[in-house]
Amino acid sequence: MGNLMGSWRYKEPCTVEECDSTWETDSESDEHQPGGEEEDSGISESMSPADAVRGAEQLDHGLPQFGDMMESTTRMKRSFYAAKDLYKYRHSYPNYKEHRQPNEYRNLRFYLNKIPLVPDGIYIEEILTKWRGDYEKLEHNHTYIQWLFPLREQGLNFYAQELTQDEIKEFQSTREAKRRFLLAYTIMLDFFGIKLLDKYGNVARAPNWQDRFQHLNESQHNYLRITRILKSLGELGFESFKLPLVRLLLEEALVEGTLPNMRHSALEYFVYTLRQHAQRRALLRFAQRHYQPPENFIWGPPKKKRIPASGSAVMKTGKNEVVERSVGKARSPREGRNNLEREADDMDERKSGEWKTAKGSMVLQEVRGRVDLEEYIETIPL
Repeated sequence: MGNLMGSWRYKEPCTVEECDSTWETDSESDEHQPGGEEEDSGISESMSPADAVRGAEQLDHGLPQFGDMMESTTRMKRSFYAAKDLYKYRHSYPNYKEHRQPNEYRNLRFYLNKIPLVPDGIYIEEILTKWRGDYEKLEHNHTYIQWLFPLREQGLNFYAQELTQDEIKEFQSTREAKRRFLLAYTIMLDFFGIKLLDKYGNVARAPNWQDRFQHLNESQHNYLRITRILKSLGELGFESFKLPLVRLLLEEALVEGTLPNMRHSALEYFVYTLRQHAQRRALLRFAQRHYQPPENFIWGPPKKKRIPASGSAVMKTGKNEVVERSVGKARSPREGRNNLEREADDMDERKSGEWKTAKGSMVLQEVRGRVDLEEYIETIPL
């Protein structure tokens, strides 16, 4: 297993604010440069280390993600454990040391159908050909998910091996492995009640969405699986597939009300698997417009910091200035929300090429003359 311990070269983040730069720069690499400190990240509340430990223990035992268990509390807080975990993921696990040889690439060999997953002894082809639509098996078997969606971190199945950077490069250059990975993705989407529309990752409700959404809303351990799937998509060359899926889940949770129990996990975990700041900001602006009650939304832009009276008032320029004007200078909460809504509307208009939504699902260019799904995936230029 790689070494995730910090060293003198890497400053371990200690607060939610240090883990999240969504409302700051446009590049993750700008964070924690030598000799520099990260500024306010826009998190209104942070979770205590004790709460973070309890959240980690819940994740280790496969319980619902910690944020969802706090929905009913009066004063909501961000999870430090979640923020730190996703910070490390987005930054490719700082100080992660790898010592694996190419012949140990068990994740790639599994996807090439050369070895079975352990401990069940099942090959990938059996899963792809026999497990689709077997919702009981997909729900109650807890060893396959770490093999289907590998990460550079250890999961609950200790027989599954973490990815390495070299293995990731080899996987991304292997057409057969990527084809099977996409098929595995579609099996899980179908399990959730979602269908893949095209080679760009656009998704929509599947024909079975009503039954599957009801199940998904009540089986919150599947939110952990979704987080893992999103991370794995990013590791194995399908980063662009995350945005459509997270957008659909947010819309179902916040607008359509079909997945109300997913609200907190979608905002605390799913959104923060996206590596691009602009995408996270757009998703959070969309969520802020629909979140109820609005005063409990804790993922928005930062409030303007007070400047001492004796000092000179120096305003930031550029993108952050818009945020400060809309949040920090609002004369009333209503005025602040209206400014944010106008800003979000402007962004939605600019981003209209990325999303088009209708009736709670993404409606994008669907392939004409729809063919069998596996044949369709064969046509994707990987």
